[in-house]
Amino acid sequence: MRGPDHGQHPPAVSASRLGGLRAVYRVRAGVELVLASASPRRQDFLRRLGLAFKGAPAQVDESLLPGEPAQEAARRLAGQKARAVAMAWPGAAVLAADTLVVLDQHILGKPLDREDARRMLGLLAGAEHQVVTGYCLLWQGREDCGQAVSSVRFRALSPAEIEAYLHSGEPLGKAGAYAVQGLGAALVDQVSGSYTNVVGLPLAEVVELMLARGIIEPDAEGRP
Repeated sequence: MRGPDHGQHPPAVSASRLGGLRAVYRVRAGVELVLASASPRRQDFLRRLGLAFKGAPAQVDESLLPGEPAQEAARRLAGQKARAVAMAWPGAAVLAADTLVVLDQHILGKPLDREDARRMLGLLAGAEHQVVTGYCLLWQGREDCGQAVSSVRFRALSPAEIEAYLHSGEPLGKAGAYAVQGLGAALVDQVSGSYTNVVGLPLAEVVELMLARGIIEPDAEGRP
């Protein structure tokens, strides 16, 4: 099956051996899996599991609704992404996700600029916040959506540390102005709940859902 004929198609992302490890799961024969995301972290998670998939970033309005709770917003946005990509990939199983950082019930999105990132990091320093990821799987006309919530505590940060982290360039383009899987790990004192959720995709929940829907299966052969 192919996507719409509008120029080049998104490249297939094949499963590959990583550090001598072998695949744990595989996409069932006859099923095409599409990840509605350009996130390298989400793509890497699926690749590490051994799943072959297509990457097709969704183009949707990610504006939040006034007074919308973070969990509802994350789930709604994931659903919008899945439906948008499913229109271009009929018949495929489409997986989408959206991650939000929440501090004292206020959603921290991606920083607008360096100054905005400085503001966010100052708010997060020494405090506990939540990371909410909504996920949605659309296949065979059925939509399964959910969300996962993890708590993250930052250690106290000096102004010099914040400036040094800003200088690294990592905060820009990241929800909450940090990346726990990158240099931002040095800022984090504790993670409660799913670590992969904080990175951007709650693997336990997503794998369980795809197994239940018959989209993936354990790879007992352990393909390289």
